[in-house]
Amino acid sequence: MKKMKAAVLTEYRKVEWKEVDIPEISGNEVLVKVGYACICGSDQHVWLGEFHPRNPLPLIQGHEFAGTIVETGPEVKNFKTGDRVAVDPIIWCGKCPACLRHHYPACTTLKLVGIDLDGGFSEYMKVPETMLYRVTENISDKHAALVEVLSIGFHACNRAKVCSNDRIVIWGAGKVGQCILQAARTKTKNTLIMVDMIDERLAMAKKAWDDIEIINAAKTNAVERIRELTGGEGVDIAFEAVGHYKDIPGAVNPVRGCIQAIRGGGTVCVLGLSSEPSPIVMKELIWKEGIIMTSRVSHGEFAETIENMNRGSLRPDAIVTDILHPSMTQKGFEMLEEEPEKHLKIMLKFSE
Repeated sequence: MKKMKAAVLTEYRKVEWKEVDIPEISGNEVLVKVGYACICGSDQHVWLGEFHPRNPLPLIQGHEFAGTIVETGPEVKNFKTGDRVAVDPIIWCGKCPACLRHHYPACTTLKLVGIDLDGGFSEYMKVPETMLYRVTENISDKHAALVEVLSIGFHACNRAKVCSNDRIVIWGAGKVGQCILQAARTKTKNTLIMVDMIDERLAMAKKAWDDIEIINAAKTNAVERIRELTGGEGVDIAFEAVGHYKDIPGAVNPVRGCIQAIRGGGTVCVLGLSSEPSPIVMKELIWKEGIIMTSRVSHGEFAETIENMNRGSLRPDAIVTDILHPSMTQKGFEMLEEEPEKHLKIMLKFSE
């Protein structure tokens, strides 16, 4: 059996760079030589043990990755050796009520490569060709690995039906919030506001998009400032991408802040994967006859992301703060845990 190196989660909070078997392919599977992979917020939840007992251990994490096909199975029809591809990690059952309505992100038994089964923190990865999207020549290997997380931003915008003149606030300037920002800017030229309590993250967003407004919720009443910026009307759409939030004396939690920030008939779209309750006052939403909805993963937006990346309307480097050798994967998780204000998207470079 041929061997490769992989970053293996052997126990929670412990990743080892070790030798494992190269996967054997069959049928419609291809073998991808990984170029770059990214540490995601969900990966961090897994590393901490917060998804237990969902994850099998040992586990090769990684669901944001891209690379080059080096081998194809006998039933592969649409890809060939040498093709550069981004990998959609979502696996749905196709049989539950949501799947039968083609609402795959809501699949009852949804699984992800790198969370529920071995993923892309390895030199080679096998996947069926149905999970592949071909990457154009002018998209770098590094940027190709960011297609998955940027697609989450496009999916959220599509769920919330962002229109060309919508005013938007994004609560949370972490990885997902910044991807929503990038996707939203391709759809509306109107006011975009980002709220967080970490100045460094707000500065990252402002550096990439100098036409946006930023608010530090720990220093400013975010809802009042949003009303000022919108002439007292509120925004059309508010995205919540905080998840775990810290209480700020005198300030509302992010979900309730989003409800208070929308105009009459506006939309709140929640993405933050928090385990804690988010207290809200329903009459604040009902008085506005507002809509509250959620968004999870993506639903085929890889193509839209690749198209926008190809024409240069995205700024992928704006969310990358660090590039590490994959043998330093454990260090990457520790960096995110110890100094979240300094690190956003940490990438693992497998290619030479």
